[in-house]
Amino acid sequence: MNPAADPKPMEDVHGDGRWMSQHEHFLSEVREKEPEVILIGDSLLLHLSHRMIWGKMFEPLHCLNLSIGGDQTQHVLWRVLNGELENIQPKVIVLQVGTNNYEHSAEQISMAIKKIADVIIEKQPQTQLIVMGIPPRGQNPNKLREKIKETNNRLRELFTDLPNVTYVHVDPAIFISAKDETISVRDMYDFLHFTDHGYEKLCEPLLDEIQNLFLSFVKVE
Repeated sequence: MNPAADPKPMEDVHGDGRWMSQHEHFLSEVREKEPEVILIGDSLLLHLSHRMIWGKMFEPLHCLNLSIGGDQTQHVLWRVLNGELENIQPKVIVLQVGTNNYEHSAEQISMAIKKIADVIIEKQPQTQLIVMGIPPRGQNPNKLREKIKETNNRLRELFTDLPNVTYVHVDPAIFISAKDETISVRDMYDFLHFTDHGYEKLCEPLLDEIQNLFLSFVKVE
């Protein structure tokens, strides 16, 4: 069994029930709103909602962010199996997860993301799914960067030529210096989470793809 693809809620290690409270809040939001774009993942997408680019570029697209900090693939899988994709019909869903799966291999992570994608398409057959690669992390070269690179290579293979699914590659070269292979605090303030400047780099190809998909919906209609 692949532990990264075994759906389960996050363990309440702090004893305050925050994770489940966030999930229940998302259930309320999807009942009350009619989003055209859904983002679902971990803190890399969650923090996007608190950056300038969100109000400028994402809010006009009627986006709803269903991301939770610290989530691993098995947690996102549990959430999509337990109501967060009910009662809505978004045009586009963006999935980005995997950076927190420290204990799992690249193969386990990539296959878990594929399982999440399969569930999303099953529950939302009308949607266009965008699977984003995992960004590099850490100021200096490290083993997690290498695993992320392998995971992204596997994701690219898994999502090539699948109907209604687009893989958006996160080019590590836009964050990693060619001179010394370091990541700047200008892009990632803690060498994991993005600054406004970093999100502009990360989101440029994503926004282009969302706009292209919106145009395809207009042509169909």
